[in-house]
Amino acid sequence: QVQLVESGGGLVQAGGSLRLSCAASGSILILGTMGWYRQPPGKQRELVTSISAGGITNYADSVKGRFTISRDNAKNTVYLQMNSLKPDDTAVYYCQSNIVTASSRGDYWGQGTQVTVSS
Repeated sequence: QVQLVESGGGLVQAGGSLRLSCAASGSILILGTMGWYRQPPGKQRELVTSISAGGITNYADSVKGRFTISRDNAKNTVYLQMNSLKPDDTAVYYCQSNIVTASSRGDYWGQGTQVTVSS
């Protein structure tokens, strides 16, 4: 079965850094666009950043210049480097990927990892 497993969340002070990882496993033929979403407490889930299979990236305005998305196709893994963290970055972060298998194409989601930024 295809699954995405996230790691790297935690508690950090404002101005600090964290790096999230998301590894895809299973019978994957093509690992397409991958992205990171987040859901702050009491708010809707929002797209933070994404990266295509060819390396094209996009970022939400709120994280430009602070966050960097990257991927290692040999490891089927996407990363999110988060610098200069702010309390407003506090949220559950979810990894997402479009994945092609022998029998299907669809979007898959990680379980979420908590990021808490204190003042």
